[in-house]
Amino acid sequence: MSISNTTENALMLLIFNATAWGNYADNAATSPQTNVHVALHTGDPGEAGDMTTTEATYTSYARVNVARTSGGWTVAANSVSPVATISFPAGTGGSGTVSYFSTGKTGGGATPILFSGTVSPSIVTGNGVTPQLTTSTAITLD
Repeated sequence: MSISNTTENALMLLIFNATAWGNYADNAATSPQTNVHVALHTGDPGEAGDMTTTEATYTSYARVNVARTSGGWTVAANSVSPVATISFPAGTGGSGTVSYFSTGKTGGGATPILFSGTVSPSIVTGNGVTPQLTTSTAITLD
């Protein structure tokens, strides 16, 4: 089953830019989410996973907030990507290889994943490494 490109863009704009989808969905009038949390993963969190599933654990790691606006995310052609590079805290110890990322609501813990995707090339984390997702990192619906 497929959905139209117009619908894919409307969903992405609603979720990542807080843009109302006329006659279907509006951004919450009280206490709307103002950021999208981005997490790194060492394995595919899968459709049944949450933001803690295979989440990176290097020392100093933390999820990063990106504004839920057109200043934080670019939505075009059934795809969404960050407007600017997303830099995670530099590792002060530990290690691992990040190969996936996810997006979700802010708040921490076992938050449901909105979308996830691959990190290419993978990032080997550790002491002194600052993992980054560039503007070419994208989530595409089709």
